[in-house]
Amino acid sequence: MTGKSNRIYLLEEADVASALLKLGIPTMVGMLISALYNAIDAYFVGGLGMSQMGAVSVVFPIVQIIIGLGMMFGAGASSYISRLLGKGDNEQADRTASTALFSGLLVGAVIIIGILVFLDPVLTALGSTETILPYARAYARIYVTGSIINVFTVMMNNLLTAQGATKFTMIAMLTGSIANVILDPVMIYGMDLGIEGAAVATVISLCINMALYIGYIAKKKGVLKISVKNIVPSKTIYMEVLKIGIPVLLFQLLASAAMGSINTASKPYGDYAVAAMGAVTRIMTVVTYVVFGFLKGFQPFAGYNYGSGRFDRLKKSIKLCMAWSTAFCVIAGIVLVVFAAPIVSLFGTDTEMLALAETALRLNAVLFTTFGFQMVYASLYLAIGKSLVGSVLSLSRQGIFFFPLVIALPHLFSLAGVIWVQPAADLFTTILTAFFAVKINHALSAEISKEVD
Repeated sequence: MTGKSNRIYLLEEADVASALLKLGIPTMVGMLISALYNAIDAYFVGGLGMSQMGAVSVVFPIVQIIIGLGMMFGAGASSYISRLLGKGDNEQADRTASTALFSGLLVGAVIIIGILVFLDPVLTALGSTETILPYARAYARIYVTGSIINVFTVMMNNLLTAQGATKFTMIAMLTGSIANVILDPVMIYGMDLGIEGAAVATVISLCINMALYIGYIAKKKGVLKISVKNIVPSKTIYMEVLKIGIPVLLFQLLASAAMGSINTASKPYGDYAVAAMGAVTRIMTVVTYVVFGFLKGFQPFAGYNYGSGRFDRLKKSIKLCMAWSTAFCVIAGIVLVVFAAPIVSLFGTDTEMLALAETALRLNAVLFTTFGFQMVYASLYLAIGKSLVGSVLSLSRQGIFFFPLVIALPHLFSLAGVIWVQPAADLFTTILTAFFAVKINHALSAEISKEVD
């Protein structure tokens, strides 16, 4: 069986559990490694001082915005491509992949230039204090400039995932991540570049990742044919890509705004509060990326089988993803609660910072147990093209519920209110998700009953 037919077989005919594991584990491992090297990046920078650690926390939302641009075109195209492949329309899938890739790079370049022009006001708005700003500026100038490569790698990751080529995406991300872990201490301490060394190490690692994806395209591997001649800007392609991609971008924008608003809410209490909440964000990113990564593998499976009318396979995959993701979230939540103190101690030595981070981490970990449930149904609705509901579910946790809470709770309860914002948003999101979960499961059961009749 060829590589192409093997990937289609995986989406269409393979045992559901086996297919989900083969699709999900590589993307999960890849995103886990990516999140881990971000955490390790913060660990090495934390050794420079609290203001430097705060600087990394402040710049992190900017990077998430830029990644969101890549995800807008990449995830939007991925959903459409999965459905096209399910219907056997490979030519339109090729045009969609090529058009989305080059459009994303163009838009990304424009946004990056805009951020660099207004860098200081942006950093200040995201929570930089006077002591944090010089370090944040030095770090951001290098990292943000090089993040156009991030746009490319994120889009390629999504495009390859859409056709089931998850093993290669895992290898590419793993290679770049390992390079970053090795280069961080060398650049920061060995070459005495300080916080700028962390940014240089990350950009070099992204270049390595990009080179692997370019090689994949050049060798014409996979189902999709990505090339300049397949760039066909059309209303149909952009509408299909953006109706899924815009909610994904909004999710990233709101996630970035959420991080920035937490930094801003922490700012009146000093650098230690900004650093503490930044450390918690990095730690929670690791575990959320595990779930998010696994469900990236689930999305092409869901989109393909929905597009080809195989509703029984789709419903079985939902049940399995629910069981596996919830089990992970419960175990991870318990570990974070029990070992909160030693985990946060990796990110600094200041006693006030560590005490705040420990409390915040435990609160976040308790409600994280519901995150798998939230993401399964948000991912499902987006994968099958139901963008309105998918958007609402995706934007609830760090948007619809988060922002009213981040305004109200700190005002009512001061710093204690800051650390309660995300757990409270998780609670409300879980309740909303339950409503739409019941609705889609009834709809799928009805479709399966029609097939039987």
